[in-house]
Amino acid sequence: MATFNLKINGKTQTVDVDGATPMLWVLRDHLQMVGTKFGCGIAQCGACTVHLGDNAVRSCQLPVSAVGEQEITTIEGLSEHGDHPVQKAWLEVDVPQCGYCQAGQIMTASALLKHNPNPTDDEIANAMHGNICRCGTYTRIKKAVKLAAENNS
Repeated sequence: MATFNLKINGKTQTVDVDGATPMLWVLRDHLQMVGTKFGCGIAQCGACTVHLGDNAVRSCQLPVSAVGEQEITTIEGLSEHGDHPVQKAWLEVDVPQCGYCQAGQIMTASALLKHNPNPTDDEIANAMHGNICRCGTYTRIKKAVKLAAENNS
């Protein structure tokens, strides 16, 4: 066991865990931040996506010891009132069905738009490629990302 001081959603959080513990379980089990979902556990579905700095990463495969001084942002910290441009576009386009993958989808989309505020269809498809939606709302996801880009410019 080791003590880690993590900056998560703008606040310092202290946890005593094994350094190999994936951030997903630090967030969910130790900090009760359950917006980040467990999907596959092997970084293939995207349900567990969070931001490490400005980059979208799979928290199920990110050991807490690898975080260092970098800030983690979860879906809970993306915006205070659910009013991030991607979250607003998600609702306007009516993307969610079951909703399970949505936090990961939104975190991936928001990281994309932070790095590339006006992505092409191919750039959106490439960035969102690793996020699986079992309900198949991919067309609406792409439409929402484009709307968020338009509304954010």
